Amino acid sequence: MKLVSSVLLGLLLILDSPSAFAADEWPQFRGPGGQGHFDVEGLPLRWSETENVVWKTAIPGSGHSSPVVSGNEIWLTSSVIKRLSPEKEKELLSKLKYPNGLGIAGAVSLRAIAIDRTSGKLIADIELFSSSAPEPIHSLNSYASPSPVIEQGRVYFHFGTYGTACLDTKSRKVVWKFDNINVDHQNGPGSSPVIWNDLLIIHFDGIDRQFVTAFDKQTGKTVWTKTRTGKMNDRREFQKAYCTPLVIEQNGQPQLISPGADWVYAYDPATGAEIWKAHYGKLGFSTVPRPVIGDGMVFICTSFIQSRMLAVRYDGTGDVTDTHVVWNSDSQIPKKPSLLFINGTLYFVNDAGIASCFDAQSGKQLWRKRLGGNFSASPLYANGRIYFLSQEGKSTVIEPDANEFRVLAENQLDGRFMASPVVAGKSFILRTDSHLYRIEKK
Repeated sequence: MKLVSSVLLGLLLILDSPSAFAADEWPQFRGPGGQGHFDVEGLPLRWSETENVVWKTAIPGSGHSSPVVSGNEIWLTSSVIKRLSPEKEKELLSKLKYPNGLGIAGAVSLRAIAIDRTSGKLIADIELFSSSAPEPIHSLNSYASPSPVIEQGRVYFHFGTYGTACLDTKSRKVVWKFDNINVDHQNGPGSSPVIWNDLLIIHFDGIDRQFVTAFDKQTGKTVWTKTRTGKMNDRREFQKAYCTPLVIEQNGQPQLISPGADWVYAYDPATGAEIWKAHYGKLGFSTVPRPVIGDGMVFICTSFIQSRMLAVRYDGTGDVTDTHVVWNSDSQIPKKPSLLFINGTLYFVNDAGIASCFDAQSGKQLWRKRLGGNFSASPLYANGRIYFLSQEGKSTVIEPDANEFRVLAENQLDGRFMASPVVAGKSFILRTDSHLYRIEKK
């Protein structure tokens, strides 16, 4: 059964690929299939500031977006911020209705950054958008948190309400861009775009309005828009979400799995028609973790206030809350890091550093261990190992084993990990809050 489920998962991952890509490339958030898997051998087990670092490059500005890799280029986003004086920031924050954890910038430049994969040299730094009065932002977010998506010759950038753009990777010229689709994120942007066929699909789940839009990737023109239909909490701040969708296939038909506030939806990616939806069974908003699939189910984490994990069969139609939610768990579930599905088991770490392994069919906890630290980055499965990266710069490498928790290595770099890890060839591409690293066996 586990072998069959792994084969099916592989087929689904192929479907979710944004375009044809080489075996050593990383085209979107969480990799070729959007699931945090990468099939490669020869990755290093250990590293530090003085061990197995091919290069280390300072990144201008700040951002939490994960890099994407194609050919010899690594692309990511960054925001260069002009800070207000503490007095002025305090004055402006005092006028906000929900100020907790927020900070205000005086002005922000939103930029596309390219790094040479071989040398680590910065080869492009392009301003795409700017704002003289950006929205407040949460202390655990950035103005450049959505990850780009890349295909041969084109790279697509999204900064939430501040704009979306397409660049030609050869000429470095803007193919198209727009900044006229606006929502109030309240805590800053978060949802990354995805490509399916000729469409670029993006979530817009603000506190003021919530919808999904597909754009023609060649022109940036709107193809379809779908407003969320599920009944949400009456309080506006409980209606936002920051999740990245996932395209899967059910009986030969594609589905866009799209978690929002309080509900997970499945849409026809070609038209935006709603196929099914399921309620979380409790308040769930600011939803962040990207869905993962396996054994005929999609696994969703609801995030805030207390995160819940749901296993939902995706072969239904209409409101499937009472018929297709196989199990749920409220036990130490991540709010920000996504999950890993490996051979019938789910591996994950929550924001407070507690790692868990669940049986995917039943939701039964198989083991739980405290890693320590705080976590925002999603884990990676590659080279037969699981990699967890903390906000304190520590990487914990474990064996994927449903029977016991076994640490293989612990590695430390300077800086914080907010972006999720990337693999290109036999290298890790790791972004901290200040630098980009290429980690490879020497």
